[in-house]
Amino acid sequence: MTGYRVPTPEPGPGPPRATARRRLRAWCRVVASAAGRLGRVTAQIGSASVATPDPSAAPLRPRPRQSWTAGTRRRARASPGLPVLVIGALMLLIVTMLGVERMTGLSLLPDRFIAGLAPPPKDFPLLEASEPVSIEINKIDLAAPVHNVGIAPDGSIAAPPAERAQEAGWYDQGPTPGQYGPAVIVGHVDTTSGPAVFQHLRDLRAGDHVEVARSDGSVAVFEVDRTDRYDKEQLPADEVFGDFSRPQLRLITCGGPWVGGETGYADNVVVFASLVEAR
Repeated sequence: MTGYRVPTPEPGPGPPRATARRRLRAWCRVVASAAGRLGRVTAQIGSASVATPDPSAAPLRPRPRQSWTAGTRRRARASPGLPVLVIGALMLLIVTMLGVERMTGLSLLPDRFIAGLAPPPKDFPLLEASEPVSIEINKIDLAAPVHNVGIAPDGSIAAPPAERAQEAGWYDQGPTPGQYGPAVIVGHVDTTSGPAVFQHLRDLRAGDHVEVARSDGSVAVFEVDRTDRYDKEQLPADEVFGDFSRPQLRLITCGGPWVGGETGYADNVVVFASLVEAR
């Protein structure tokens, strides 16, 4: 099929793995800053000591007794004191670490320590890296091999070669299906000789299942969240390639009206799916 073109995760800040690393580094800087504040407050508490009276010094005269007035109470309330500062610093550190856990999936705090504060456990599996070997979608009667594709000379995601139009291509610069983040699989909608592997991709709807067999023998089962169509010049790269909230899958092909030339079809059809099972 002529005119196949899917933009790569660039021109964003980088490919999906780099995006995750940048987010993690940003959160780590926040944690380090919070830890620094906590350390300074702790040091202040440690350095606070009671002075030892000097025997040679003149005895101190007792101060007159001060009544507990409303004005005194107001002044007392205005100064929170070191214990309040310590509690505030600890809460800031806990909230920051919870944010890191939510963004990256890493466990940083003991379960008992954050009981009642952490978000509920994630309701999806998480798989180790393993390249896909085939894809099956019963809803559209699709069963096809999957091979690797990289970046084309023009900077877009490379399309499967015309002679392999009945196969899908996994973008090997991103996560594998089942890893954290969006794995991307592309395929032709048709060729000059007839329909291709993703001919009926546009018919998928929320709730449909996509099964991806992996080289380690496991099968990642994804549930379709939605199917959208975008102008090729307006594909939302961050939404398609940059969502690292859970293990996800993006299936991409061409769609919309035929405009010919190097563009071919005017649009990209994108299926958004999330990992729900692994077997």
